[in-house]
Amino acid sequence: MKKVIIIGAGPAGITAGYELLKNRGGGSESYDVVILEESGEIGGISRTVRHNGNRMDIGGHRFFSKDKAVLNWWDEIMPGQGAPAMDDKILGREVAVTDGGPDPDKEDRVMLKRNRVSRIYYRKKFFDYPVKMNWNTIRNMGLFTTAGAGCSYLASVLRKRPEDSLENFYINRFGKKLYSMFFEGYTEKLWGRHPSRISADWGAQRVKGLSIIAILRDILIKLLPGKGSARVETSLIEEFQYPKYGPGQLWESAAEEFVRMGGTLKKGCKVVGVHTDGGSVAEIVYEEDGVRKTMSGDSYISSMPVKDLVEGMNDVPQDMLRIAQGLPYRDFVTVGLCVKKLNLRNETKLKTLQNIIPDCWIYVQDTGVKLGRIQIFNNWSPYMVAKPEETVWIGLEYFCTEGDRYWNMTEKEWADFGISELLSMGVLSDREDVLDYHKESVKKAYPAYFDTYYEIDKLISYLNGFENLYCVGRNGQHRYNNMDHSMVTSFEAVKNIMSGRKDKSNIWNVNTEEEYHEEK
Repeated sequence: MKKVIIIGAGPAGITAGYELLKNRGGGSESYDVVILEESGEIGGISRTVRHNGNRMDIGGHRFFSKDKAVLNWWDEIMPGQGAPAMDDKILGREVAVTDGGPDPDKEDRVMLKRNRVSRIYYRKKFFDYPVKMNWNTIRNMGLFTTAGAGCSYLASVLRKRPEDSLENFYINRFGKKLYSMFFEGYTEKLWGRHPSRISADWGAQRVKGLSIIAILRDILIKLLPGKGSARVETSLIEEFQYPKYGPGQLWESAAEEFVRMGGTLKKGCKVVGVHTDGGSVAEIVYEEDGVRKTMSGDSYISSMPVKDLVEGMNDVPQDMLRIAQGLPYRDFVTVGLCVKKLNLRNETKLKTLQNIIPDCWIYVQDTGVKLGRIQIFNNWSPYMVAKPEETVWIGLEYFCTEGDRYWNMTEKEWADFGISELLSMGVLSDREDVLDYHKESVKKAYPAYFDTYYEIDKLISYLNGFENLYCVGRNGQHRYNNMDHSMVTSFEAVKNIMSGRKDKSNIWNVNTEEEYHEEK
């Protein structure tokens, strides 16, 4: 029996552990699999946080993929995908699922079908996301600005800029006017850097084929018979699946299955060292209850941040250490607010409880506030909210850097700050409408594409030199992957371990195709 040690119990780590044990009966090898998780939670940034009966989705996670293996995997863990979307008519447990048992997270595994609504809130007006050239956009922008945006886009078609920055990447696809309105300020809020100083790789990774042409093509596709989601950019989809109690429910369920199949899951175990011997990893060092321990295995799957992984290795060449230590991240704070109501009218045709706006999240492009996005948890799933017929449970998403003045603010300071910004934006009308609040901070939430990132290929080559080390997931590869892409990196790593494949290009090539897109 071969031993595999997995670092991290996020989507990539849990997927890898589950796959190794699920498939072990089909071949000659059996595996002893151990997952070490630094925190006491399952799911990483895809976990569900509980607070006073309400649940928070950290970052927002739509369950949609063009990969059939991923879809089948989700259905295997949470059978019953495609349960009807829930609105005010069927909130009262009319979905055909089980509600019994002391812990509904264990007994009530089901995916709900949700409407995909995400919009931009800019100067107190709603714009479609992605921006569409329709009457709503023209009315909100005004004829003069719309004409200017059209001319700007035509200019970008006639004269393409070299795509040596994220700024030029956006301008080539949307024109300078729309870029300055809807991308420039938001991108700088997200990354803390102007888009002119960020690699175009981020756009190639996250935006890919999205452009004015893609949006127009999508409109035409949806008018044709036999339209299919496989022909549509991911950010243009209209429906997605979502676990009844948030994304953490799926990963907690998968972790339970992993343990049931014989896997070992150790929480509160922080990996602090990686001992290498020649071209292999010999053992890892981890801290548990303040005590340092070692563990050795045959293969190691790492979803921990590349920066931390390399810093924990012995005998690392100075140049590789420099690149790893210089890899940048953006940290993240979500402020949950339970409010009586929002000061926003639902002017769409979609029905919702309390007739609140139907958005899952709202992008805040105004540069006058630090707020990046607003999640409305009622619309992800009403089961995320303790009293969905009486209150609105929202998440305010802020991007910051660990150690800066925002990161160090107290929960009360964050709540006051967020409420003040919502009042200034007109999203809330009265501070007294806020009934409760909660703050969650996430380190290294977003791998960034600047500084030593430009040299990451050298670091990848170095790490691939350790034959029994496999880097997977968003942080494990320092790549802004979606949840399903993180899973696929683990699918590929497990295939390599089981087949004995030495070349790891298949793991690193996940999410390099041009047709896929998902925004954050």
